[in-house]
Amino acid sequence: MSALRYVYAICRPFPAALSVELTGVGGVPPRLLRHGDLIAVVGSVPERDFDPEPLRRRLEDVHWLEETARAHQGVLDALTAVTSPLPLRLATVLRDDSGVRVMIDERREDFLRTLDRLDGRVEWDVRVYADTAPEHAEAFTRRLHHTLSECAEENRLLTPTTAPSREASPGEEGHRVLDAAYLVPRADSGAFVERVNSEGEQRPGMRVELTGPWAAYSFTGSTGLTGFAGLTGFTGLTSCTG
Repeated sequence: MSALRYVYAICRPFPAALSVELTGVGGVPPRLLRHGDLIAVVGSVPERDFDPEPLRRRLEDVHWLEETARAHQGVLDALTAVTSPLPLRLATVLRDDSGVRVMIDERREDFLRTLDRLDGRVEWDVRVYADTAPEHAEAFTRRLHHTLSECAEENRLLTPTTAPSREASPGEEGHRVLDAAYLVPRADSGAFVERVNSEGEQRPGMRVELTGPWAAYSFTGSTGLTGFAGLTGFTGLTSCTG
């Protein structure tokens, strides 16, 4: 049975090498497929799992979905450590290398514009949980979001249907009153983290949760390829095996 091409991300060429121990979906190491001035980070996956019909059945298997999402995330994390990738959504699958090259040709201008915008930048996600009175929580989150937005180049308020959902936090408690993503220059990440920690200190009844740095999942809208990096809220399967 022939293998399909699982596409993790689109990147510009980068000098650093990925770890030889890195594996992706199905335990297969990702490889770099260069086409012109762009690189697709791809892996090989079996038709028995990723053709449209078997894939739909697989999505009902929570264990398989979790395992696939973790492997997908691992590759994106490794890429984010060495470059600024444009992440593609979970289960972006094409028939072969030629299909990947066709996708790059068809979307080249979108890819290049988005990569220019994301270059040298990472995503930080902030969630706020509240046990306090709603009006107090609203005032705090409004002020926090305004402050963090001034430290970021772009921001997105996320909802369950638009957020690239990641793993639920262990022991997640309280009512979630803010779920936002911030696009921050990598060089400014330390200052951004310090600001979040400072704003979140000594807020009785409030808990501020910061995660990142991530590939810029929430800021790829111009390409129409929404990132996904978690185990809950799965939406938007892309299967392009025709």
